[in-house]
Amino acid sequence: MRAWRVVRSGAPSEALELHDVPVPEPGPREVLIRTAATVLNFNEVDGCRGRYLTVNPPMPYILGMELVGTVVECGAGAERWAGRRVMATARGAFGGHAEYVVGSMDAVFDAPSGLGDLEAAAFYFPFHLAHLGLHERGRVQAGETVLVHAAAGGVGSAAVQLARAAGATVIASAGSEEKLVVARELGASVTVNYRTDDLVTVCNAATGGRGVDLCFDGVGGEVTQQSLRALARNGRLMMVGFASGIEAEEVASITPRQLAFGQFSVGGVLLSYVEDDLAVRRTAGLNVTPRSVGDDVQQHLLELLSAGSIRPLIGETVSWRDLPPALDRLELRATIGRTVIDWAGA
Repeated sequence: MRAWRVVRSGAPSEALELHDVPVPEPGPREVLIRTAATVLNFNEVDGCRGRYLTVNPPMPYILGMELVGTVVECGAGAERWAGRRVMATARGAFGGHAEYVVGSMDAVFDAPSGLGDLEAAAFYFPFHLAHLGLHERGRVQAGETVLVHAAAGGVGSAAVQLARAAGATVIASAGSEEKLVVARELGASVTVNYRTDDLVTVCNAATGGRGVDLCFDGVGGEVTQQSLRALARNGRLMMVGFASGIEAEEVASITPRQLAFGQFSVGGVLLSYVEDDLAVRRTAGLNVTPRSVGDDVQQHLLELLSAGSIRPLIGETVSWRDLPPALDRLELRATIGRTVIDWAGA
C-alpha cells in the first residue's frame, strides 16, 4: 500500500517520502480501515520537524492521526464494526496517511450519514475536541462570553459554532481580516486581529470591563498570557493546543501569583478516548477520557449537525499525491479550516 512516511527531520516536503509498505494487521479490539480521506494537523508539522514529544515513534514511520474510511477487517472483539463507514484515530496516533490504517475501536465512530467522506474527515477531531473543551471541561453556560483563539482554523471554527449553539456570546481572534470574516460568518459577535489589536482592551470593551467567562486556547505561549488578563473573576481558560509553538507544552508559564490574584481557573483538554480509562491512570498516571464520554459527545454533535447548527469547515482538498506541500502551507499558517487529503481519487 502507499503511505507517507517521515524519514528525516525537516520541513514536511523534506521529511516525507511516499513508500510502498505492507498492509497492517488489526489486533484484538482493532479494525483495519480502507482510507477514503485523511486530514492535516499542525502537530504533524511538529512530527516532521522532530519536536513532537507526545507522538514520537522511531523513523521511518507513517505520519497521520485521523481518517475516514470503510472497515474491511476486524480483530477479535471488534467484529461489530465490519463493513461500516467510520471516522477513526490511527493506532498510536500515527500511521494515518496511508491507503489502509489500523485503529482501536476505542476511537472509532460511525461517520455521520449526512456528510460525505471529505466532510466527515473534517468533522471528527475539531468538533470532539471543541466539545470536550467547552462543555465537558469548560462547563460553558448560555449567556456567558467565550473567547476563541485561532477561530478560523479547524478546531477554532468548531469551537465558535459550538459556543454559539450553547447560547454564549463569542469573541474570536485570528491573524487576518480574511480569517475574521470567516469567524463572523460562523457566529462570532466580536473579532480581534491578534497582530494589530490589543486582546485585553477588546475583551474588556465587549464585556463592560468584566472580562470573558471562558477562553478556548489552542495557541499557547504569549497568547495564553494575554488571555489570562482577559478572564473575568471565576473565569476558565482551557488549554487545548499549542499552535504558537509546541515547545510551550513543556514550559511552566503560569505562576501561583497569577492564579491567586486573577481568581480564575486553568484546565487542560485531551482528546484520547479509552474504554478502560482507570487502567491508564493506574499504569501511566494520566487522565484520559472514557469512551462513554465520547459516545455522549458524538450523540450531541449529531443532533446539532442534524439541526444545521454546526458544519465542518474545509479550506482545501488535495490529492494524496500532494500531501507534503499542503502540510508546508499549513506550517505557514496560510490555511483556513481543515485541509483534507483525498485518498479515493486516482
